[in-house]
Amino acid sequence: MLRNLILILVSFCFIHIAQAWGFWAHQRINRLAIFSLPPAMFTFYKANIEYITEHAVDPDKRRYVVVGEAPKHFIDLDHFCAYPCDSFPRKWQEAKSIYSEDTLNAYGIVPWVIEWTMNKLTGAFVDKDKALILKYSADLGHYIADSHVPLHTTENYNGQLTDQQGIHGFWESRLPELFHEEYSFWVGGASYIKNRNEFIWTNILHAHNQLEGVLSLEKQLDKTYPNDQKYAFEARGESLIKTYSRGYSLAYHILLDGMVENQMQLSVKHIADLWFTCWVGAGLPNLSDLDFNNIREPAGQENEGKVLKIKSRPHAETGFDVLLDKP
Repeated sequence: MLRNLILILVSFCFIHIAQAWGFWAHQRINRLAIFSLPPAMFTFYKANIEYITEHAVDPDKRRYVVVGEAPKHFIDLDHFCAYPCDSFPRKWQEAKSIYSEDTLNAYGIVPWVIEWTMNKLTGAFVDKDKALILKYSADLGHYIADSHVPLHTTENYNGQLTDQQGIHGFWESRLPELFHEEYSFWVGGASYIKNRNEFIWTNILHAHNQLEGVLSLEKQLDKTYPNDQKYAFEARGESLIKTYSRGYSLAYHILLDGMVENQMQLSVKHIADLWFTCWVGAGLPNLSDLDFNNIREPAGQENEGKVLKIKSRPHAETGFDVLLDKP
């Protein structure tokens, strides 16, 4: 009996740190974004859809082995300001001059990482470098999706400050796992974004503004829902894990009134928008005559592939982690 209990507890802990189980939605979002691209881009991206899909999770794989990767996935806005954060600098150089680069890295840099990755993707389009176009497209999609998760915008990223430990995975993993088949992902065609800095910050602040609802609605539900029905044990592969019950999840899903679906829709649309913006910024290069080059890493990734002891947040940080299959 004790042995079985230990196995259950180990499985429960593992499910929250094993990133290989949290990749479905990032891959789904990147894949769907391709279908919003104009014909001049769609043919190339559709031909490489499996790469864009598979490599949507590369940034998460790098978080524990590449120095400087971890803070690229979030920004703790409430450490610096209260919504709508009008006084917080949007430009990197201004922010760095006020808070220092070390401070900014400590509390996350995802809005600027999106811009930097756009610069890299635009350069890859200019050079007509197929390998880097694919790499940076996949990476950019990941960071954009992460920036649409309300719990990626706060120091209270896993409810640890409000006695709601586990809400991060609940919102971005458990709910999409159970209800994604109800979601609609028709988001229309890609749009050119004239002011990308403003666009990125508008979307991050939109996500941050929903944080209060994410937390307060779950807190409200917790007070009224039978405590002995809040959690359940479910089989995952050969493991038995503790998770939020289907009934509790449904109740939270109803209270959120489409919030998770909407944030996933916005992720799909905005990825397509910014891919398109990079292509336009490069001069609308013809993508039909690109030769394939072996994927190579850009400068600054010299630590990739090495096992390094890098501190990262212990919860599932990946935007929209969905636990579907055995790794």
